Amino acid sequence: MVMQADLRATRTEARLRVAPLDDCRVRDPAERLALLVELRDRGTPVLMHAPDGHALRTTLSVVDAAAARLAFALSAAESSAPYLSPLLDADDVTAIAHPGPVKLQFELTGLVLVRGQASVVLQSALPEEMLRIQRRESFRVTPPVSAPVAYLRHPAIPDMSLALRVLDLSLGGCALRLPDDVPPLSPGTHIAGVTIELDVNTRLRADLTLQHLTHLSSGGSPGQMSSARVGCEWRLARVEDERALQRWIDQAQVRQRLRQRSTIAEAGASEGTDVPVLTVQLLDTPGDPGAAGTAGAAGSGGPAGAPVPPAG
Repeated sequence: MVMQADLRATRTEARLRVAPLDDCRVRDPAERLALLVELRDRGTPVLMHAPDGHALRTTLSVVDAAAARLAFALSAAESSAPYLSPLLDADDVTAIAHPGPVKLQFELTGLVLVRGQASVVLQSALPEEMLRIQRRESFRVTPPVSAPVAYLRHPAIPDMSLALRVLDLSLGGCALRLPDDVPPLSPGTHIAGVTIELDVNTRLRADLTLQHLTHLSSGGSPGQMSSARVGCEWRLARVEDERALQRWIDQAQVRQRLRQRSTIAEAGASEGTDVPVLTVQLLDTPGDPGAAGTAGAAGSGGPAGAPVPPAG
């Protein structure tokens, strides 16, 4: 699958707010080899992209440790497609895969097209470096039904404007609800200039890269439309947007904890027991980068990666 992706700046270090980059490096060659073999055996999609934006979605078909080579499967149509030449000519080609809860990233060197009698593959050398990044380093919160909303244009139909409900979000990305009556979106697609409206006072600008798509059941309810969940990685356009998002997540975490404490207190009161209630002042002052502290980023009490619904 091919897409034009504005992937000129990976900004890997900028997204690793919790773990330093060195902590994510896979230094043991045997461990790198084992991860590559796992990608091959599971058929995990691999996204190749060049600095000029050309990209290709493929799978790893061969891991040859003796020859120190990798081979990636290509269809007959892909092997003669015009987008393949820019990838072969690029000085730097990056491969990204998402096996389970981690993200693997490595550089492909010596990329060549090899045509055999039965198949066509892209070959490269075994990577000498690899990053293994935990995908849920930041808190992910589940917003209320009424908000937020992502406003964008369909990448395949520019005249179609979409307003998609945000199912959950974190510092690194979000999940969108795509109704079944909307033409499908393909993993790997890049969408620039998306507006994320968290609430009436908070709007962000971001570029999205679609990572995966999962169909959601309508539950059999009459008149309820089925849909798909689209997982997205995002790059926020401005530093102030990153600060605003962090504040929004922090306050959502605080509200959730307040609701939980309130529920416990009410249960204790009904049973005639005393339950201490935590009082937390919410800082909703717009434009203050320090508002609400760093409860969400530092992990003050909740497990990282667990969906947490804020109050409406």
